[in-house]
Amino acid sequence: MTKDPYELVLDAIDRGEFRPGDRLVESELADRLGVSRTPIREALQRLETQGVLARDGRSLMVAALTHDELGELYVVRAELEGLAARLAAQHAAPEEVRVLRDLARRDREIVARPELLARANKRFHHQIHLASHNRFLIQQLEMVHRSMALVATTSLAAAGRGPQALAEHEAIIDAIEARDGDAADTAIRAHISRAFETRLKADAEAYP
Repeated sequence: MTKDPYELVLDAIDRGEFRPGDRLVESELADRLGVSRTPIREALQRLETQGVLARDGRSLMVAALTHDELGELYVVRAELEGLAARLAAQHAAPEEVRVLRDLARRDREIVARPELLARANKRFHHQIHLASHNRFLIQQLEMVHRSMALVATTSLAAAGRGPQALAEHEAIIDAIEARDGDAADTAIRAHISRAFETRLKADAEAYP
């Protein structure tokens, strides 16, 4: 099934083809996606309403998160991801746990490639969301992860963070497999907290 322009633009932002601060020109997007300007205009208006795009005069650009907005996003993410892991510990089928194990195993092969690992990390978390078997929670997490695409760099690029993150993934899977909701909640919250701390350190070090 062909994706609509809204989804195509979102996917491009998520893949890093459009970065925070990049201007999105209606005519250029129409040519790039091979559609008329009307659905592009509607898609951009929708993305602006959702805060994915911001207006600079008459131009639209990919939004960038402020320090406070980033902190607020991580607070919400930790709460929702914790609930998803807790529910996954209750409801995940054995097959879903095996899929998580397989993803974690394959991710070790790309641990030295941050951009690939960042994509794999999103797949891993999405599988946990699905394993929660709560459609409303999954919808809310999709919104949160859409906002995470507005962060220009991945915390997995920091020295040593890749192996550490994969070890944290294993702890999350262990808790889900053991049907220990408290442990799954704690493990994924710790995982997200360390990712946030890593990002804050990188921002601090980049300050002139």
